[in-house]
Amino acid sequence: MNKYFHPFHIVEPSPWPIFMSANLLVFTLSLSACFQNYQFSLTASSFGAFFILLTFFFWLKDIIKESSYLGFHTRLVQTGIKLGFYLFVISEIFVFFSVFWAFFYVSLSPNIEIGCVFPSIGIIAFDPWSIPLLNTIILLTSGVTLTWARHAIVKGDRAETVIALGLTITLGLIFTLFQYIEYIEATFTIADSVYGSTFFGATGLRGAHVIVGTIFLLVCFLRALDYEFTKHHHLGFELAILYWHFVDIVWLFLFVAIYWWSY
Repeated sequence: MNKYFHPFHIVEPSPWPIFMSANLLVFTLSLSACFQNYQFSLTASSFGAFFILLTFFFWLKDIIKESSYLGFHTRLVQTGIKLGFYLFVISEIFVFFSVFWAFFYVSLSPNIEIGCVFPSIGIIAFDPWSIPLLNTIILLTSGVTLTWARHAIVKGDRAETVIALGLTITLGLIFTLFQYIEYIEATFTIADSVYGSTFFGATGLRGAHVIVGTIFLLVCFLRALDYEFTKHHHLGFELAILYWHFVDIVWLFLFVAIYWWSY
């Protein structure tokens, strides 16, 4: 039997993994330097973010070509991709578990250095019934529109899928805008006591996931416009839906714990 006759996809050598690793390293180091107000650190982090997106674009372009045009993603390969993505989501669950662990560790038993109260003395926490509640409604609505998009793609209605996806992406962008406004109006920073560190660490990490999820859905939107999805071929869309619902669930925990409970 010819060694090439098998259902697996043997990936050709690609420069994108090493490029992405280098860009992430530059972005992380320069962003850390931004917190210390080092010169040119903001410029370096901006370049890092730009090249991350650029590498992401070319890498994703290769994957789409392999799946939609070259037919390399067989049923067995798709099963492996699903398993890998499920494991990725599980790893993300543990990341946020560690964030919540840190938050409850310092909030349930505040030490004397922060006045034995949480939030710390001098910290004015956000009113959970203002922008946080609005963002919660926006995200829950985006979950509904995304479910609508999934039902539309399953029944083969491309036009309805595009409309529902467009609404979901718009809601994701509105959420990010409101979170940015919230950060601007904050009376404390990430350097203000352990509350500031845990608040911005948790909400910032989750906000980054919203941005990634929005990009994920935007790619699916463009592919749907280009007739690349059918009711039998939309694995990328299914994974994007799973990721977005995971982000929604994390926000509900954040709203209850960090905004409402600690208010």
